[in-house]
This record gives sequence, C-alpha cells and structure tokens, in this order.
Amino acid sequence: MEIKILLDTNFLMIPAQFKVDIFSEIERIIHQKYVLFVLDRTLEELENIIQKQKGKHKEAAKIALQLIKIKNIQVIKTNSKELVDDLILECASKEDYIVCTQDKDLKRKLSSQNNSVIVLKQKKTLILVNDKGF
Repeated sequence: MEIKILLDTNFLMIPAQFKVDIFSEIERIIHQKYVLFVLDRTLEELENIIQKQKGKHKEAAKIALQLIKIKNIQVIKTNSKELVDDLILECASKEDYIVCTQDKDLKRKLSSQNNSVIVLKQKKTLILVNDKGF
C-alpha cells in the first residue's frame, strides 16, 4: 500500500527558505512507498505569492513550483473556493494522508483529527508527528 503525502504551500517553500531538502528528508522518515500530492489551490497560492510579493518569498514560491514539476508531484483537483487549509483538512479526513505543513493551526486541527503530520524541526530536519507506523 502506498502512503499518500499532501504538501502544503508553506512546506513547499522550505527548500528555498531554509535550504532543507524536503524530499530526501521525507525519504528518510517514511519507510514505505509513497506518493506526493498538492492541491490545485496550492498552485494558485504559489502563483499569487509570485505575483504579489517581492524578494525571498517570491523566489521561494518560484522554486516550489519548479520542484512540483521536477518531482512529478500529483495535483488534486478541488474545484472549490474554500480556504486551502480547510480543503487539506477535508482531504486528510476522507483519505489517510500524511500532511506536510508549517501552519500551527492546521497542525493542531490535523492532530485532533488524528492525522499524521510532517513538520520542520529546528529549521534543519523533518519529523513525523502522530506517527501511525509509517
């Protein structure tokens, strides 16, 4: 069985912001086959950051979009105008996704839903919170 991992917008910006290779880190902590996903709305958020922000955030968003293509990350179509965090919660509750995020509120909500979460610790490594034996 393949593990499904859903990447949040802020998580995809980690490589540019903190020089952490999130992909080799996920490989290090997940010991089964897995598939990476993003929501279509996450792509929209990254595009918005590129259009509206300057400097390091803009660069981080550009790099994030390139990584999505390079790493062949699958895009989940939502056709929804809900907040991205709400869509992530919805996805995670329907199917057993591990969610990668830096958003404190989203982490708390996911944990209360009993979902596993991958977070950046000390700006260096990724850790799996609420591990279900992956």
